[in-house]
Amino acid sequence: MFNFPEYLFLQVGLNLTQICLPRECTEDEIIEEVLKLNQDPRVHGVYLHLPPVFLTDAPLDGKTVVVVGGEGPLGIALQCLLQRGGMFVHNCHRNSEGLEKQVLDASSSGVGALTAVLRMQNVVQSSSRWAQQQQYRPWILRSLKLQPLSPVPRDIEISRAQTPKAIDQLAQEIGLLQEETEAYGRTKAKVRLSLLDRLREQPDGKYVLVAGITPTPLGEGKSTVTIGLVQALTAHLKLNSFACLRQPSQGPTFGVKGGAAGGGYAQVIPMEEFNLHLTGDIHAISAANNLVAAAIDARMLHEATQTDKALYSRLVPSVNGVRCFSPIQVARLRRLGINETDPSALTPQEVSSFVRLDLDPAKVTWQRVVDTNDRFLRKITVGQANTEKGHMRETQFDIAVASEIMAILALTDGLGDMKTRLGRMVVGSSRSGQPVTAEDLGVSGALAVLMKDAIKPTLMQTLEGTPVFVHAGPFANIAHGNSSVLADKLALKLVGEDGFVVTEAGFGADIGMEKFFNIKCRSSGLRPNVVVLVATVRALKMHGGGPNVSAGSPLPKEYINENLSLVAGGCSTNLKKQIEIAHLFGVPVVVALNVFKTDTQAEIDLVCRIAKESGASDAVPCHHWALGGRGSLDLAQAVKRASNQPNHFQFLYNQETPIVEKIRMIAQKVYGADDIKLSVEAQAKIDYYNQQGYGNLPICMAKTHLSLSHMPELKGVPTGFTLPIRDVRASVGAGFIYPLVGTMSTMPGLPTRPCFYDIDLDPVTEEISGLF
Repeated sequence: MFNFPEYLFLQVGLNLTQICLPRECTEDEIIEEVLKLNQDPRVHGVYLHLPPVFLTDAPLDGKTVVVVGGEGPLGIALQCLLQRGGMFVHNCHRNSEGLEKQVLDASSSGVGALTAVLRMQNVVQSSSRWAQQQQYRPWILRSLKLQPLSPVPRDIEISRAQTPKAIDQLAQEIGLLQEETEAYGRTKAKVRLSLLDRLREQPDGKYVLVAGITPTPLGEGKSTVTIGLVQALTAHLKLNSFACLRQPSQGPTFGVKGGAAGGGYAQVIPMEEFNLHLTGDIHAISAANNLVAAAIDARMLHEATQTDKALYSRLVPSVNGVRCFSPIQVARLRRLGINETDPSALTPQEVSSFVRLDLDPAKVTWQRVVDTNDRFLRKITVGQANTEKGHMRETQFDIAVASEIMAILALTDGLGDMKTRLGRMVVGSSRSGQPVTAEDLGVSGALAVLMKDAIKPTLMQTLEGTPVFVHAGPFANIAHGNSSVLADKLALKLVGEDGFVVTEAGFGADIGMEKFFNIKCRSSGLRPNVVVLVATVRALKMHGGGPNVSAGSPLPKEYINENLSLVAGGCSTNLKKQIEIAHLFGVPVVVALNVFKTDTQAEIDLVCRIAKESGASDAVPCHHWALGGRGSLDLAQAVKRASNQPNHFQFLYNQETPIVEKIRMIAQKVYGADDIKLSVEAQAKIDYYNQQGYGNLPICMAKTHLSLSHMPELKGVPTGFTLPIRDVRASVGAGFIYPLVGTMSTMPGLPTRPCFYDIDLDPVTEEISGLF
C-alpha cells in the first residue's frame, strides 16, 4: 500500500510538476534527470518515486496495491509506474468506506506509507529552506582599510595599491544569492534581474542624486563626490549604501577627459577594468545599433532591385516544401491589417504592402556608431562599391553612447520592456511619410538577443570595499545622461529601508539633473530624497568672471591664488541658479564643495555661507580625494539629515503639455532664456510628431554643458537670450523628443594631444599605465 496525500503539498503552497520517465529508462538516465532538476533554480524540491522493481528483487507482477490519496499528478504517475510493473491498483481516499479491509487484502504493505510521508516531508523542508533564502538578507560587509598618503599618488597607483575583495565575497556580504550573479573574472559580476522579483516586497532605501554646477571643461568631480559619499556612509557610518554610476565611453578615455572611475582615494576599483571594456555592454550596443544600420541599407537596396514577387519569395522562403511567416512577420501583417497566416493566401496588393517598407533614403534618421572620438566620420558616403549598384547616400557616425539603444538600456525596466522599446525605434520615414520601425525591418528580436546580457548591471567596488553598480552611459549633453533605472531599482532593494542609493547625473543640474527628474524619474516611478550639488572653487571663479579654462593648458593665476571676489560672483550667479533649479522639483539640496589643494579656508567658508543663504539645506567641504570616505563624513551626515526633510517632488511639466510649450518651459525656467526660436525644419518635425502621436513624450534637450545658454562662452547666469532650436528629433523607443540647440555634435573629435599618448602596457607584468 502507498499512502500519497498530494493535498498536503497543495495546502503548504507547493506547485507540482509531474515528470514520467519511460519504463525502459536506465539508472543513468534517472540520475541525469535528477541532476538537471537539481541545477534548475526554479525547482525547490524533488520527490523521486521509484517503483518497487527498482528497490527489490521480489516479483511484483500480479500483486494488488492500494494507493491512498493519489488522485493528483503525482498519484497518477505512481499509479502508472505500478501498473507498468504488472500490479493491480486500487485508489482510495483516507475517508473511504472499507479502507481497512482493502489495506488488509492488499498484496503489499509495510513501509510504503512511511517512505511516502518521509519523502513528502523532505520536499516541504527543502522548499521551506528555499523560502527562507528568498528573504532580505542583512549586510555583513567588511570594509577595506585605506592608508592615504601625502602627497596623493596618481589615481592608477592608488587603485593598484588596494587589493579588492573577490566579487563573490562582496556579493555574499550584501545579500545576493549565488545564482543571482554571473562573474566576469575576479572583480566584476553581472547581477540578474530575478533579484527584483525576490525582493519585490522589500521597501526601498533613500534615493540621492549627485548633480553639479555648470562645469569647466576639466569637470568638477561628481563621480569622485559620489564615491566618497558612499565610502563615508558605509565604511565609516556603517549605513548600507550603493553607488550607481555610468559606464564610461572609450571616446573620452582616449580623447580629452580620461577615465571616469573617480579619483584620488575615492575610486571604483580596479580602475583599469572600469574604464576599459568593462563587461562589454557598449560593444553590445554598437553591434546592435550597426545591425539596424546594415538592415536599413540592405533593405533599401533589395527593394530597389527586385520585384514584389522576388522579394516575397526571399522574405518568406520555402523550407522543405513549406512556406510560413516568422513571428515577427506575422506581427507586421497584423499592423498592416492583414489577418492571413498562409503565405499563399495574400493578394498581390497585400504582398506589395508586406514586402515594401519604401524607406526614403533622404529621411533615414538612424546612424552607425563607434566608441571612438573620430571627427572624420561626422559625414560619410556609403554604397560606393560596384556591388551596391549605384545606391549611394550621405550618412554619418555617432559616438556609441549616443545610440538610442543606449538610452533604451538606461530607461528600461526589464527584458520584455526592452524588447518592446527596441521594436518601437523609428529608423526613418517612407516616401509616403509613415514612420518605419526596427520591428518593420524584422530586426527587433535579434537586437534583444544581442542585448540580453547587457541589460544586467555590473557589480564592482570602491577603494573601501563598498558596492557599486556600473550600468549604461548615455552622454548628458546629447542624451539624458544618467545610469540605468534597473541599477537604481536593484540597489534600492539591496540597501534596505534605512540604506542609501547614490546615483549621478551628467554635467550641470540644468542638463543631467533636469533630465533625471523629467525623463528618468517619470519612466522609473522613483522619487529622489536629496540632491547633492557639487561645486568647486575653480568653477565658481570662472562663473564669477575669471579667465577661460581649457583642457591641457595651465590654469591662470586667478585659479591658484585666493580671490574672494571671483568666488562670490560665481556663488551669487551660477551656484544660486542651480540650487533654484533643484527647488523647481521640490527636492532638498546639499551643496558639496569638492576641495582642491589650492583652495583657501576663506574661499571654502565663503562658498558654504552663500550656498546656505541661497537655499541649500546644508553646504559642506569635502576632502574625499585626499582622505577617502573619512574626508566626506560631514557630507554623509548632511545627506542623512536632509533625507529626513519633507519632500515635495514634482515634475516641471505635464506629459500632455504640447511639445513647443514643454521646450519653452525648460528654456525659460531652467536655462533662463527669454524665449525659444524654432527653425522651419524644427516646427515641421514637431507637427509631424504630433500627427504620429508622439506629442506626449518628455523632452531631452541636446545642448552645450558649458553654459546655461546655448553659447559655451557665456558663464554665470546668462540673460536676455533666445534659445535657438535648429532641429527636433524623436527617440520613440527610448521615449523622448530631443530638440537640438545650436550646433551640437554627436561625434566628438580628438584634440592635438589626446590622452592615448600617455597610455601604455608593460608586456611583462601586463600592467597598464597612463589612465590618470
